[in-house]
Amino acid sequence: KGVGQGGSKCHRRILRDTIQGISRVSIRRLARRAGVVRMSALVYEAIRAVLKVFVSNLVQDAVVYSEYANRKAITAMDVIHALKRQGRTLYGFQG
Repeated sequence: KGVGQGGSKCHRRILRDTIQGISRVSIRRLARRAGVVRMSALVYEAIRAVLKVFVSNLVQDAVVYSEYANRKAITAMDVIHALKRQGRTLYGFQG
């Protein structure tokens, strides 16, 4: 066989249910920053769902910006512009 023909595939971890990687402690820490004192146990799944929608929309917009600039990597400025497009301007990251 020639170079690059056959052989075993690179072992990849199967990504399933990665939203559970955002632990209760992480959610609690974010809530503390926002001023929340106590949280119900039922709220964690709802927060994970909302966070997943927010991050997926943000990444989708950032990918559009990087594709328009003919880049394969998403830069910090792409994320800043995507946040600005969603109405959440973030200061302190000007290029």
